[in-house]
Amino acid sequence: MRKNYKLRISYDGSRYFGWEHQPDKDTIQGKIENVLARMCGLELSGHDFMEPDCPIEVIGAGRTDAGVHARAMVASVFLDTELTCDEIRDYMNRYLPDDIAILDVHEASDRFHARYNAVGKTYLYTLCDSPVRPVFNRKYYTYLDTPIDTDKMSRAAERIVGEHDFKSFCGNPRMKKSTVRNVDRLEVRRSQGYIYITVHGTGFLQNMVRIIVGTLIEVGYGRIAVDDIPKILEARDRKIAGPTAPAKGLCLLKVDY
Repeated sequence: MRKNYKLRISYDGSRYFGWEHQPDKDTIQGKIENVLARMCGLELSGHDFMEPDCPIEVIGAGRTDAGVHARAMVASVFLDTELTCDEIRDYMNRYLPDDIAILDVHEASDRFHARYNAVGKTYLYTLCDSPVRPVFNRKYYTYLDTPIDTDKMSRAAERIVGEHDFKSFCGNPRMKKSTVRNVDRLEVRRSQGYIYITVHGTGFLQNMVRIIVGTLIEVGYGRIAVDDIPKILEARDRKIAGPTAPAKGLCLLKVDY
């Protein structure tokens, strides 16, 4: 009997082409669907995971970009299996690569949808401007060659908080749907040479968090003024916001339901 399951997933996105499966490329969704297909006794060669009628379709709460990490991505999937939730978790962790881990598996209602039912997400972006570049976590932060003014960044962040049209912070120039989003938390915190930027909102546009971070970096170096933030929002023009910050500094922390 097919049941709907809710998965919480942690992954290091360094070597993947993002969450969403792509032909002939390693993705998080693709790796998980392949393991679940094997678990359910399906012939991998007989199914195309890109097709909508594929018996295994893992639906993520969002589509993280290539190189972005997650501590607790949420996904939903219908499975026909006699295994318990813990047995599903253990099977997946046995066969998934060591940079993807299933934290837990729970039965969900048939109506649960990881993407459509999500009401908020928390992201963390990590920068480092210490004189000596830390070695062992180098895949998880973006290094800045010179010290940055985090007080200016914090003041600029306050101007971004709220419900706005974030078209200037959208990486998709062909976006047809509404670009209005609500960012209800944007904090900049310094600790021991690292700068942590925490963002919470009800939803995000393509590259939106990374463009916000890139803009705050420009403010921190004085290349964009704090008072320019409202003008950037009002312009609805991607070209006047800051650059897109590198993917490796970004991590999805939590999805709210």
